[in-house]
Amino acid sequence: MAGELKFANGKSLQITTIYCIGLNYFKHAEECKLPTPEYPVLFMKPITASCGNTETVKLPCDKVDYEAELAVVIGKTCKNVSEKEAMDYVSGYTAANDLSARDWQVQKGGTQWVRGKSFDGFCPLGPNLLTPEEIGDPHNLRVQTRLNGQTMQDGNTNDFIFNIPKIISFISQETTLLPGTVILTGTPPGVGAARDPPIFLKPGDQVEIEIEKIGVLKTAFN
Repeated sequence: MAGELKFANGKSLQITTIYCIGLNYFKHAEECKLPTPEYPVLFMKPITASCGNTETVKLPCDKVDYEAELAVVIGKTCKNVSEKEAMDYVSGYTAANDLSARDWQVQKGGTQWVRGKSFDGFCPLGPNLLTPEEIGDPHNLRVQTRLNGQTMQDGNTNDFIFNIPKIISFISQETTLLPGTVILTGTPPGVGAARDPPIFLKPGDQVEIEIEKIGVLKTAFN
């Protein structure tokens, strides 16, 4: 079934919606030479973009980039949630790779990010799904990407522009969030597109996304 994932620690998740936040690390906005956003930058992925740990993703073009992200899972239906109560609706956390086809994101997609981020397999999640109690403070987690063993991203969620309560409250305004809603919280600096020269994924590449406590999410590409 589309959007149904099983995790290494025995837990499972039926994804109902995937929301994503762009430009949510101060240092990532800086490397992209973009101003700090006044409100969360929001886009979505279809559940058909989701895949699990150790799966292989087909590259649709030659401009695909990696983005390590902490993913938040909503456990209870909510709407118009205040920042104060937002964390009461979080049931878990996992690691995500917000794969992004930069040509489709910027040129071919009519400047709409969702086109470049919605291809099949463009939202790997895993390897484990941890409870809030197991995570502790989600705003102090190391987030890393390794491409063929080389470290490309090495940040920390303490660099968030908008914290998790702010994100949940913002998305839920006059919008119902169902159990199984997954929210990707943005990526730290070090993305391939911002490098000189740019680095994009190629067939045969192996990407590891590691988030402190959650473990290593592995994805191969062909």
